[in-house]
Amino acid sequence: MGSEFTIDQKRYLEGFATGINAARVQRGALPAAGSAQPSGPDAIHIAAQDRYTAAGKKLAEAEKWKREEHPFDAYARLKQQAKTNTPPKPADNFRWRFYGLFYVAPTQSSYMCRLRIPNGVLTSWQMQGLADIADNCAGGYSHVTTRANLQMREIAPKNAVTLIEGIESLGLWARGAGADNIRNVTGSATAGIDPQELLDTRAYAREWHFHILNERALYGLPRKFNVAFDGGGLIPTLEDTNDIAFQAVTIGDGHGVEPGVWFRLSLGGITGHKDFARDTGVIVPPDEATEVSDAIVRVFIEHGDRTDRARSRLKYVLDRFGFDEFLRRVEGRLGRKLVRVPAEAAQPRPAQDRAAHIGVHRQKQAGLNWIGVRLPLGKLTSAQMRGLAEIAHNFGDGDIRLTVWQNLLISGVPDARVADASAAIVALGLAIDASPIRAGLIACTGATGCRFGAAKTKETAEAIAGYCEPRVPLDTPVNIHLTGCHHSCAQHYISDIGLIGAKVAISDEDTVEGFHIHVGGAFGEGAAIGAEVLRDVRQDDAPRVIAQMLSTYLAQRASPDETFLAFARRHDTPTLQRLFALETGA
Repeated sequence: MGSEFTIDQKRYLEGFATGINAARVQRGALPAAGSAQPSGPDAIHIAAQDRYTAAGKKLAEAEKWKREEHPFDAYARLKQQAKTNTPPKPADNFRWRFYGLFYVAPTQSSYMCRLRIPNGVLTSWQMQGLADIADNCAGGYSHVTTRANLQMREIAPKNAVTLIEGIESLGLWARGAGADNIRNVTGSATAGIDPQELLDTRAYAREWHFHILNERALYGLPRKFNVAFDGGGLIPTLEDTNDIAFQAVTIGDGHGVEPGVWFRLSLGGITGHKDFARDTGVIVPPDEATEVSDAIVRVFIEHGDRTDRARSRLKYVLDRFGFDEFLRRVEGRLGRKLVRVPAEAAQPRPAQDRAAHIGVHRQKQAGLNWIGVRLPLGKLTSAQMRGLAEIAHNFGDGDIRLTVWQNLLISGVPDARVADASAAIVALGLAIDASPIRAGLIACTGATGCRFGAAKTKETAEAIAGYCEPRVPLDTPVNIHLTGCHHSCAQHYISDIGLIGAKVAISDEDTVEGFHIHVGGAFGEGAAIGAEVLRDVRQDDAPRVIAQMLSTYLAQRASPDETFLAFARRHDTPTLQRLFALETGA
C-alpha cells in the first residue's frame, strides 16, 4: 500500500479531526475558531486556559462559560430575557454579572445590581437620578457597600436592562462590577478636602477606573480583583485588604530617588483567605499607577488558576512565584525596572481616626466642613437618597462621598450652614452621631438577600446594637463586623469582634442560623487576622453573647485607656476562649 491517502480517506480524516476539535471547543480546550494562536482582546485569557487544558486539567465551570460565549457578546440575549421577564439560567447568571447584575434566587427572585463609583464620589443629581431608578426598577432603596459603592435589590428581570441603561445615562456604571473582573475602585473618602492628606486620590482612581472600562482584555480574569488608593487622610481606606494597595507616602532625601509623595505598592490582600496585602518594597510615581496596575493584572491573567476557583486569586500566584519572581514578570511587561527603596525611606503615615467618618469635621479649605452621616447598616430609602441629594446641593459642594464603612459624607458645608444641614439630615431619619457600637457596626446582606449567607447579618447587627447600647457603658469605639459566609464581604477578620455566619446544630437532624465569633482583628498599622474564640453561637443568642464579651472587656481591661483590641492582644487565644466561654455560658 502506498503512503498517500486517497481523496475519500483524506476527507474522512478531515471530518473526523473537525469533529474532535468541535468537541474540544465545547469542553473549553481550544479557541472557538480552532486557531492555535488566538487574537484580539480575549487572546490572553484563551491562551491561559489552553495552558491548563494542554496539561490535562479541566477548566472551572465559569471559565467554560466565558469561553463558550463572552458576556459582552451576549447583550442581545439579556435584552430578550428582559422582554419576556425570564430569569437567567446558571451560565447567564454568571455572564450578567459582567453587567453588574446578580440574580440572587433562592433568597430573592430578582436581581441585585452593583454599581461602579470610582473613589466613591457621586454628585447630588446622580444620587437623585439613582433614587428614581430605585423606585421605578428596583425595591425603592439602596445599600452602601464596603467598597464605597451602591447596590440596588429586588430588580425584576423585566427591569434589568432599563436599570443598567438608566445608570449609564446618569454618567455612572455597573459594567464589570461582579464576577471575574476588577471591582469598584476605592480611594480616600476625604480626598481633596482632608487637612492631613498627602495626596488627592480621586484623579488616580478615576484614571484606573476608565482604563478598566475601555480595555476588554481586563475582563474575565481568573477571579475578582480589588484595587485601592490611600492618600494618607483621616478616614481609613482599608487598602491593605486589596489585591493591589497604593498607599501615599512621603519619601525623604538620601534614598536615590526624587523626594516627595509616591505610592508604596503592596500586593495580595484577601482577608477572606486570611491575608493582607504585603509591602513589595516598590514605590510608584502616582502618574504611573495605572500603567503598573495594568501590568500586574496582565501577569495575573496569564498565571492565575483557571481550574480551582478557591485558589484563583492573586495571593496564590504570589505564593507560587514569590514576590521577586512576580515583580520580575511585571517588569518584563513594563519594559523597565520598578523603583525600590528601603522601608525606612518612607515617613510614617499620618494617623487615622476611627470616628472621622461620622459627624462634623473641618476640611483643609477654610470655613468648610464635611458631615459624616450614619446610615442604618448602609441602607438608604429612595426618599432619603433624594433628601441627601438636596442637602448636598443646598448646603454643600454638591458631592456625596461613600465610604468603606457603609456610610457617606456631605462635603463643602460652610460653618454657617452646618447646623441647618445637620438638622436636615436628622429630619430624614438619619444621624450624624453614633454610639461606640454603631460607629463601627458593619454587616453584609446575609441570608436575607444572598444565597451564600448562613445567617441574617443586618438584622442581627441591629439586634446587637439595640441590646448592647442600654446595657454596656462603652466609652471607646469597638468595631463589630458581621459577614454571612466565607467570602467575608463585611471583612469580619479585621474587626475587633467579627461574626461569620454558620449553621448551628440543635439536634442530629436540625440546624439554626448562627455565628462563629472572632476577636483581635485590625487593619492598617498593626494589621492582624482575628482569632476564633467562640463557635456555634445561635443567631438569637448573639446580642446577649456580644454584650457579655464587652462587659468582660470593661471589667478586666488594664486601664480605662485600654482598647478592646489591646485587651484581646494582651491574652493568648486559649485564654480568650476560656474567658469568653465562661462569661457567656457557652
